[in-house]
Amino acid sequence: MDTGNYRGFETTLEDPGVLVVTFNQPERLNGMTQAFKRDLVETLTQAQMDRAVRVVVMTGSGRAFSAGDDISAHDTLSGSGAHPLMPPVAPGHDNPIGTYDGLRWLSQSLNLSVRNLDKLTIAAINGVAIQTGLSLALACDFRVASTQARLGSATLRFGLLPDEGGQFLLVQLIGIARTMDFLMRKRIVSAAEALDLGLVHEVVEPEQLVPRTMDLARELAGGPQVSMRLLKRTIYNAAEMTFAHALDDIAAKTAISDHHPDAREGIRAFQEKRDPDFNAWLTEK
Repeated sequence: MDTGNYRGFETTLEDPGVLVVTFNQPERLNGMTQAFKRDLVETLTQAQMDRAVRVVVMTGSGRAFSAGDDISAHDTLSGSGAHPLMPPVAPGHDNPIGTYDGLRWLSQSLNLSVRNLDKLTIAAINGVAIQTGLSLALACDFRVASTQARLGSATLRFGLLPDEGGQFLLVQLIGIARTMDFLMRKRIVSAAEALDLGLVHEVVEPEQLVPRTMDLARELAGGPQVSMRLLKRTIYNAAEMTFAHALDDIAAKTAISDHHPDAREGIRAFQEKRDPDFNAWLTEK
């Protein structure tokens, strides 16, 4: 897949198959533009289809993970050597139906792409994660936060709504009552408060954020990728299914995983009292 410097972020591929996406507009608190979102969706599409990628890490540079949308409409190519992955399109939002189209096709598609990605994702939240920055972090499967991080939606401060799915992601993670308090009272919380609420999995000192996140990414990348991807999908499915449907869903996925070489390797390693060597299929020509 392509790696390099794009509109608002840069990518590198680290062993063993960890794609690191770093938002690189610190002077703008890594504000998101439509071009940024379209290029990031394309990057995630490439990551989904490239067997060299096992885990995706997203993080920010400077004081912010992302402070949300760049409301200055600064949508140019930014950063030395940055180039677009996707062609420009009309931004919408010039009338009611344009706002509907812009949200559905340009803005909401990013969080949907993160959740649709079968490969596991980690948000390394280095600083402020506000509005769309928060919802992007919440769409990831794991969240590791620096003690310097602050998380909030605060859209009501502008009379706006969390229109990229933030309300759904919050309800899914912390429930209706806490979501009501969080959004209606425009709360922006510290990393420690976010941990108490259940918004993040772990809080570390700033200098430990990247090492701890990469340790987690490598741990996840070393696991049986087919089973983990199927399990990720069925966990999210279970949140929206009846018990009977969830049982059927995991039975269908188990019919795949039980017959995969990784399952045979796992059983063989257990019998031989050694660590399993998963993912041989990923290196096959």
